[in-house]
Amino acid sequence: MFAYEQQQQSSCPVKAPVEHRFSPYTDNGGTTLAIAGDDFCVIAGDTRQSEGYSINTRYAPKVYQLSNGAVLATGGMYADGVTLVKMIEQRLEWYRHAHAKEMSCGALAQMLSTILYHKRMFPYYVWNTLGGLDEEGKGAVYSYDPVGNYEKHKWNCSGSAGHLVQPFLDNQIGFSHQREKPTLTMERVVQVTKDAFTSATERDIYTGDYLEMFLVTKEGIQKTLTDLKKD
Repeated sequence: MFAYEQQQQSSCPVKAPVEHRFSPYTDNGGTTLAIAGDDFCVIAGDTRQSEGYSINTRYAPKVYQLSNGAVLATGGMYADGVTLVKMIEQRLEWYRHAHAKEMSCGALAQMLSTILYHKRMFPYYVWNTLGGLDEEGKGAVYSYDPVGNYEKHKWNCSGSAGHLVQPFLDNQIGFSHQREKPTLTMERVVQVTKDAFTSATERDIYTGDYLEMFLVTKEGIQKTLTDLKKD
């Protein structure tokens, strides 16, 4: 009997090992940007939420107003982004109860870095860009990696079309390698933002449907919604 089993086993072909893989993360696409001026800041993002070649919804905001002077643009995995925003809003509420005032944009930037670093072993699968007015009333943009490292910029773009839009901003906002550098007005920044997203939708299938913009000034925050390509 034993010899028969050995013969049967030796005659069977060798089976290749089967690999089973699971990832708790997914990328829901989309693009966000932020541009800081002398006394204002523009933060914008598209509203398409997709996965692969499927569109889950045409209106899933990626930009959130956190305080009277700070707006967060977050993208990547939508569920992680929503969870992160809820945590930040809870921390801001605690701060208002403890200090009877709004947290400044600079302090919020540091707090966000701490929250992301606390989750570094199982990070939020999102990119983040924080925009607003600093303590001097000037526009400020902070960009983050998933584990909390951050840097202050004048402009930044992230997301599925980030590699397309960032060089455009370097040229039109930073005036790289240009002799003339015109004054950066809010009207120009708004127009450049619209042009950037209009162009991105022609090349990136994960960006589209609507453009949501937040204009931050010392008078407050204004929100606008603009149509984008929907195919």
